[in-house]
Amino acid sequence: MKLSPKPTLSRALLDVEPLRTSPAFRRLLIGRTVSVLGAMMTLVAVMYQVWLMTGSTAWTGAVGLAQALPMVAVGLFAGSLADRRDRRAIYLVSTVGQAAVSLLLAVQGFLGHVPVIGVLALVAAQSCFGAIGGPAAGSFIRRLLPREQVGAGLALNHVSFQATMLVGPALGGLLVGVLGVGGCYLIDALSFGMAFYGAFGLPKLPPEGELARAGLRGITDGLRFLVGHRAVRGALITDLAATVLAMPMSLFPLVNAERFGDNPRTLGLFLSAVAVGGITASALSGSLTRLARPGLVMLCGAATWGAALALFGLVTNPWAGLGLLALAGAADTLSVISRGTIVQTRTPDALLGRVTAAEQIVGQAGPNLGNLRGGLVAGWTSGMTALVSGGVLCLLAVAAVAAGTPELRGSRADRADTSPDPSAEDPDPDGLAELAVADLPDVGQRLDKE
Repeated sequence: MKLSPKPTLSRALLDVEPLRTSPAFRRLLIGRTVSVLGAMMTLVAVMYQVWLMTGSTAWTGAVGLAQALPMVAVGLFAGSLADRRDRRAIYLVSTVGQAAVSLLLAVQGFLGHVPVIGVLALVAAQSCFGAIGGPAAGSFIRRLLPREQVGAGLALNHVSFQATMLVGPALGGLLVGVLGVGGCYLIDALSFGMAFYGAFGLPKLPPEGELARAGLRGITDGLRFLVGHRAVRGALITDLAATVLAMPMSLFPLVNAERFGDNPRTLGLFLSAVAVGGITASALSGSLTRLARPGLVMLCGAATWGAALALFGLVTNPWAGLGLLALAGAADTLSVISRGTIVQTRTPDALLGRVTAAEQIVGQAGPNLGNLRGGLVAGWTSGMTALVSGGVLCLLAVAAVAAGTPELRGSRADRADTSPDPSAEDPDPDGLAELAVADLPDVGQRLDKE
């Protein structure tokens, strides 16, 4: 008897199979969602407290700096550590550290009289703990899920993050108004308990394969892999092209003033349209995450992002502009999910902590540099020129990556491309790249049973 195919609509919707098949992944996702929601609330509380203390936008801008610098400074070392030690233990320690810092923020919020530099120091300390745990956490999906479900797991992570981005700031503002900044910080500290619970039930997760060398040598080995592995390198370059060349957020106020009468309601809708497009794409990502061509999806998504933003710079109708921003948000979401799938499935487990750390640094630094680029170009020319030029440059960069990286145009997600560039100098002296992902065991079911 011939089996009927699954309905097209059900395959198009967000693939929730990882939630059904992996209790460990389900607990981890719930715990991290609650924790990230608390982090979004804390961001609002910190910004509000710093503004009350200083009345200066320079100081509120320093909050972002206090978060970003530790991520860049600590990230690569944390990635090397995650490739030498039990990743579960690293994540649990970092979670406890972040909770402790949130408690200190709550204490100073209730007591007051702490200088603004002290508040920023606590923010930086919490970011350090987050940077330590990030590379370890980034390796969990590969170990908890079979290869064919990695893309779906990343999509679930992404839609969870987007939901907290929408709900968290509004909830944080409400709680600050009711409980004050100290109460908001305290709730954030309690939210880390859920993150701890989500990871505590996992078995030990040491890296598989040869352990990373200590210090700078281990970091150098990870960078050699990134330089020599065409698919992973191309994925990160594509992300940098999309963010550094075409990030539009800093241009929204100027474009709103140039084109749409400086209406604050329109400006708010710009940001919402990108988020709505991203959430919609996540909700309808099932068909794409089931495909075995994440490289092609990533390239098409990044190119669509650049094209949509270039067109947004040209339109004068606000509804057309909002539609293009929603399209850009959807394309960016699919590109991010596909990039993560490439990194997760094509990096040997022994190197996954370091590569994940590099991916996180790219994700942290790229948007900030892109907003700076857009602001500088707009200052010299106009908002329209900054948007159009950025979108066109993004398209050209993605086309160059596609032309130079055939592994991304047609390679399968479950087949590791470990061949280095012939031009790269000894990209894999330790033979780590020969640990093909296809040869690694599927341990998701084993972990759940344990």
